[in-house]
Amino acid sequence: MKNNLKQRLNSNEAVLGTMITVFDSPELAKILKVCGFDFFVVDCEHGHFDYSAVGHICALAREAGIPAIIRIPEARREIVLKYMEMGAAGLLLPNCDTVEQAQALVAYSKYYPMGNRGVSLLRAHTGFEKVDVATEYMKQCNEENVLMIQVESPLSVENLDKILSIDGIDAAFVGPNDLSQSMGIMGQTENPRFIEAVEYVISTAKAKGKYSGIHMMSVPALQPWIAKGMTLNLWANDIVMLMNSAKDGLAKLKK
Repeated sequence: MKNNLKQRLNSNEAVLGTMITVFDSPELAKILKVCGFDFFVVDCEHGHFDYSAVGHICALAREAGIPAIIRIPEARREIVLKYMEMGAAGLLLPNCDTVEQAQALVAYSKYYPMGNRGVSLLRAHTGFEKVDVATEYMKQCNEENVLMIQVESPLSVENLDKILSIDGIDAAFVGPNDLSQSMGIMGQTENPRFIEAVEYVISTAKAKGKYSGIHMMSVPALQPWIAKGMTLNLWANDIVMLMNSAKDGLAKLKK
């Protein structure tokens, strides 16, 4: 199944995803596709998912035609390689403060000459189908897989221009809780300092020919950033959507 997420971004299309944080049923991939999401992120930074659970989710996502991006805990070779071999459409690296962290992400997830990803082609990422021309397939993977770095500190903002200059890094993604926390204004997403930082992320990404996005839990909180040009965004998560819907229904039924 071709990963067309980057193709859509290159066509100036805004894509919208959500995050899976707790529930590890593979069927969630199909459910999110039917709901109309363009992609989703599996949270393996804060989440407790084991490799087999993520592998099952990625497998069904591949068959359903919805890109699954994995938020990894760190840019370590074993972690990066395993998720790529499962068929992840891309990776999100949290707390990316330095050029070296971003370079490691590229090195472990991209095949030569962009990186040095280990080569094993009869795997989930190929659909267990024989690859006729290995070099062409590897080139296609390098082009299609999406690498996102998460901006979550003033240091990340300071180094963003250099980080986004790295070939292979596609997008800067803002984590509003950690960024505001590290700025000493936890949760104050309407604070002028926070807004200035995120606007810098948008302008820097645009200047580098890269993409930007943010994760917001509510529609009103996300809409202004979409209007400002963020095109790779996350809205809510599995817990928020379940609880909001349940609370809304129960409030009406228990009047």
